[in-house]
Amino acid sequence: MLDQTTIAATLAQHYDLAPSTEAAERLADRYAQMRRVVSPADWAVHAPYVEAIERLKAERNAVILAHNYMTPQIYHGIADVVGDSLQLAIEATRVEAEVIVQCGVHFMAETSKILNPAKTVLIPDMEAGCSLAESITPEDIAEMRRRHPGAPVVTYVNTSAEVKAASDICCTSSNAAKIVAALEAETVIMTPDKYLAQNVAKQVPDKEIVWYDGRCIVHERFTAEELRDFREWQPDTRIIAHPECPPDVVAEADFSGSTSGIIDYVTREQPQKAMLVTECSMASNISDALPGIEFVGPCNMCPYMKMITLEKVLWSLHTMDGAVEVDPSVAEGARQAVQRMIDLSQRAG
Repeated sequence: MLDQTTIAATLAQHYDLAPSTEAAERLADRYAQMRRVVSPADWAVHAPYVEAIERLKAERNAVILAHNYMTPQIYHGIADVVGDSLQLAIEATRVEAEVIVQCGVHFMAETSKILNPAKTVLIPDMEAGCSLAESITPEDIAEMRRRHPGAPVVTYVNTSAEVKAASDICCTSSNAAKIVAALEAETVIMTPDKYLAQNVAKQVPDKEIVWYDGRCIVHERFTAEELRDFREWQPDTRIIAHPECPPDVVAEADFSGSTSGIIDYVTREQPQKAMLVTECSMASNISDALPGIEFVGPCNMCPYMKMITLEKVLWSLHTMDGAVEVDPSVAEGARQAVQRMIDLSQRAG
């Protein structure tokens, strides 16, 4: 990929991307969804990019899928579908547009391509990876099977297509417990996130769950001690943790759930103060929709998610660079693992 200076110079030759209060006003309805976290001056910078992207989406017959960890200007400004990994995987199967732009990390774009082999799937930055996806290989899956013969392998969607293809079924943080509980086997292998597996083991105590030693660089940094300290400082704060956090962190929380589960919880409960123990953009993206809630406390930024920017989205649609390809022989096995997850999740409600 070209360097950012070249990208900016090239885009400036084709689009008026200078900060514009007029463009900001034309997109006032979108800005209203992020007013608490994006300043008017910043929105004037973002708005010309949003307008250019919207025009190109129409020209390319493209749709943008964005994860809940995207920045507000992507989440509210240009996304057609937002959600957690499960929601995006399901919506990817329903897409009618010819082009999918995946605003997330590489494994998400791979999943969209696996489920839509005939469509063009773009990721605005090929280097947007994932610590979990990079922690495990198909050979590691084979070694886990050797150690636990006959045990089915449940693999988190935060993995490469090759690892999915080597697995029996996928899961996300929102459906992992349901997937494991639905399997007939007494022993289940879960990869690659050991903390998700340990948290699921507490939810499904009748199964023996063995896990791989992988973890998320965002969620592993939270500690139970900092949550206890924060609760002592602000006892009226509801603490909500993602299940990729260590079990002792989850034990300190008032609720634990996937990104979509977190959104549902705070929307339903409407606590006066909430601390979201997950990636920083979560609170930013829902704060305007929940004006009665004060979002407080620490969060951790995902460096991979933040590699996706408006400028890079515009560049990918302008050039059609960043097309994700998956070897057909790998894609078939991965598709089966992902589809089994979707089918089982839908049957389980």
